[in-house]
Amino acid sequence: MASLGINIDHIANVRQARRTNEPDPVQMAFLAELGGADGITIHLREDRRHIQDRDLKLLRQTIGTRLNLEMAATKEMLEIALDVKPDMITLVPEKREEITTEGGLDVINNKKTILEFIRRLRSAGIPTSLFIDPKSQQIEASSDVGAKWIELHTGTYARATWENQKIEFSKINESVLKARSIGLRVNAGHGLTYNNVEPIALIEGMEELNIGHTIIARAIAIGLKNAVKEMKDLISTPRREPFFGS
Repeated sequence: MASLGINIDHIANVRQARRTNEPDPVQMAFLAELGGADGITIHLREDRRHIQDRDLKLLRQTIGTRLNLEMAATKEMLEIALDVKPDMITLVPEKREEITTEGGLDVINNKKTILEFIRRLRSAGIPTSLFIDPKSQQIEASSDVGAKWIELHTGTYARATWENQKIEFSKINESVLKARSIGLRVNAGHGLTYNNVEPIALIEGMEELNIGHTIIARAIAIGLKNAVKEMKDLISTPRREPFFGS
């Protein structure tokens, strides 16, 4: 049975929209763990559009499960990773103009850089996963550079029409078989929802699914009623006189 990593980037998106201190993704990570999360995943982007350095450091100090840090293969991010030492690094492609990660890492054409990153991280005792498309050549290249883990990009499967979803599922299934046959361990994620996750979770050899957006969206839906009621109660029946200090 696949384990569940919760990506909390979208909580930080809400906070950064106002540049305030709520909602705090660090606090929300505790709730995710209480709900059964096996790990917490965050993407510290170069432009810091959602997760901040403060979040990374506090999560490393406080969560009780494991911390998976997604990052681009840059000198700055390498220095941060070596300092914080998360439980796992997942190298991902990153474009400043994209809303979210659009596809897998091109390991084939970036072997030298990725190999050096993996070497540096391995020397610090940090396992490295590569976020790649479910393609045989990229899987082989991931093995060539010394990765022990890959995370298969499930976005195409998630966006597929019902006519094409079976084809995209087959690509992921075959990729897992391929990866396992050459000694790689396999995670997956991107675009998975309550409606499409079960077939992916049932793939033999699939170790972990990293899911964020759909869970945060669901949390808003099932929690909004109570949040509104609490605010309504405070407005309708204030419990104390105003006090603003002397």
